[in-house]
Amino acid sequence: MVAYTRMKSWFCLIAVIAVAGCSAPPPAAPPPTTPAGPVVKREAFGSVAGRSIEQFTLTNKNGVEVRVITYGGIITSIKTPDRTGAMGDIVLGFDSLDGYLAGHPFFGAIVGRYGNRIAKGRFTIDKQEYKLATNNGPNHLHGGIKGFDKQVWGAEILPPMAGQSSVALSYTSADGEEGYPGQLLVEVTYTLNDKDQLIVDYLARSDKATHVNLTQHSYFNLAGEGDILGHELTIDADQYTPVDSTLIPTGEIASVEGTPFDFRTSTPIGARIDAPHPQIKNGQGYDHNWVLRDIPGLKHAARVVEPKSGRTLDVTTAEPGMQFYAGNFLDGKLVGKGGRSYGRRSGFCLETQHYPDTPNQPKFPTTLIKPGQNYSTRTVFTFGVSR
Repeated sequence: MVAYTRMKSWFCLIAVIAVAGCSAPPPAAPPPTTPAGPVVKREAFGSVAGRSIEQFTLTNKNGVEVRVITYGGIITSIKTPDRTGAMGDIVLGFDSLDGYLAGHPFFGAIVGRYGNRIAKGRFTIDKQEYKLATNNGPNHLHGGIKGFDKQVWGAEILPPMAGQSSVALSYTSADGEEGYPGQLLVEVTYTLNDKDQLIVDYLARSDKATHVNLTQHSYFNLAGEGDILGHELTIDADQYTPVDSTLIPTGEIASVEGTPFDFRTSTPIGARIDAPHPQIKNGQGYDHNWVLRDIPGLKHAARVVEPKSGRTLDVTTAEPGMQFYAGNFLDGKLVGKGGRSYGRRSGFCLETQHYPDTPNQPKFPTTLIKPGQNYSTRTVFTFGVSR
């Protein structure tokens, strides 16, 4: 990949977007129903408090399609082929903006400032304590009451590059928003390429010391319907972070060996999800952070195979951890796309990130950034088919 860099002023971000094959010749003329290469369509998607919301549809030469809206940076749809070539939507969500405004468990959203939980909604920087909303029992979750998932983002279609298309979303989080210190300038870029990869680049910069931990919260179901218990999961991790009854890490880094958390070989999600294990009890199933192997740069984190459709999902990331959540708290009350009710364990999340409660856990890899430092990370979702 070749780096595409945009430089702005001191108060602006440096966007580094992955590109591939810049010197490749233009593709041959395709059939009428297939795009010649990655394209982006821009259209209206309603409004929030008088502010227009837009939807961007990225489509590659293989027909893979990703839809993103400027409300919450939400991925509303991802369509990929099964082994017969039939296209299907593999993420949970709603047909219109109203569903997202009515309340939902972060379907498809950009989560921030801090993805996951912070114990008791507080942390200390340079001897000053900061208090956050406690919106998940006694703890702070996913940036608070009005996190990045509920903000209206700016959007820009980036110049087309050979074999890929990109949309850059931007948001300025004010000093003190949801209790966090510092004005934080954020940019998240979604790139779809002809290798059937969705690349998510995160960049941020603050004028004060603050904690940042951004992630993407799509709920996947590679079958497009039913539960996800038969999906076969591999996680490239030898350890995980056990949690207490409120899902805050205890501080221990534990081995997965001999536990229901050992996914080092492909295992159906449902095989041990209700095992009589205290950590399974705490999460009502899987809702834990896996400690990914310490490999510089992008590393393979997970692979999911849905046996019936043949659809596959691979996740690579620069992050040290990944939260695997199996949709334990979905209860069937939400009615989503096409009138479908989202029941328990009808979707799973693979949230690449730093560990939960890192601001209060000095032994965990830090999430603190200081003025002049750039927060920069990348995750890649690769879609495929198992024959």
